[in-house]
Amino acid sequence: MADASAGVDAPVARADFSAPEGFRSGFVSFVGRPNTGKSTLTNALVGEKIAITADQPETTRHPIRGIVHREDAQIILVDTPGLHRPRTLLGERLNEMVKETYSDVDLICMCVAADEKIGPGDRWIVEAVRAAAPKTPLVGVVTKLDKASKDEVGAQLLALHDLLGGDVVPVSATKDVQLEVLMDVLVQHLPEGPRYYPDDHITDDDRDTRMAELIREAALSGLHDELPHSVAVQIDEVLPNPTREGVLDVHAVIYVEREGQKAILRGKDGRRLSKTVHDARKQIIDLVGQNVFLDVRLKVAKNWQSDPKQLGRMGF
Repeated sequence: MADASAGVDAPVARADFSAPEGFRSGFVSFVGRPNTGKSTLTNALVGEKIAITADQPETTRHPIRGIVHREDAQIILVDTPGLHRPRTLLGERLNEMVKETYSDVDLICMCVAADEKIGPGDRWIVEAVRAAAPKTPLVGVVTKLDKASKDEVGAQLLALHDLLGGDVVPVSATKDVQLEVLMDVLVQHLPEGPRYYPDDHITDDDRDTRMAELIREAALSGLHDELPHSVAVQIDEVLPNPTREGVLDVHAVIYVEREGQKAILRGKDGRRLSKTVHDARKQIIDLVGQNVFLDVRLKVAKNWQSDPKQLGRMGF
């Protein structure tokens, strides 16, 4: 594969991760239009939630690696932001991030939803993928199988095969349909190689990043229109509670671009923000394995999506 020290930052294999003869391993990127179920599929294949999901498009904002361990293979899934025509500097940077990822993986899976016809946006993505990684094989994945009729699924499979010219697999991540079939196809396309990660690893995202994403997911719940794209979350600090043994204090900030957006996230009498904290805290407790006190504040970072300095501070 291409230089693993570039965009995907693959870890160097160690001797204690030795694999049997014929063992296959490699990096697989899910691409497609926003909201085609890439994150849901990643979580289903890994068997644990590592990528947040939401009803809004463009939820994923950085490549998330989930690791699937099999006796015969190790598949490192790279869930990327959906490639789209950017409207902000953030959108441009996300697209560049995705294109860098293309050149660093062994296999690219083009995802399209079973209930949405293939259109110019899908063809634009395929062209972008082939321009960035002309030698990387492409596999088609028809997602959301449970949301379409058999005839619709059949038509979508044919259309995606015509577009890609290779293997196409229909799946439902939410109903656990054909996931093993998809993994078998992925493994067939991977080279022989080492175990890149020990067997107990499911992701290489750090704890604070995962906590920030869980808070953002909770904040996005039920929101529509443009506000979701204006929401960013940063973890200020994580410290043991000074008076309550076994409790972790997590202090976070939710950034928005305008004062009016703060009011929306706060909700009437602070109810929406309280629900955000409640929902995120439960998931963070599951993540860290101990009781958590979660403090979340709202701040305005005016037009941060188009401000290079603020984007840099937020890690973009």
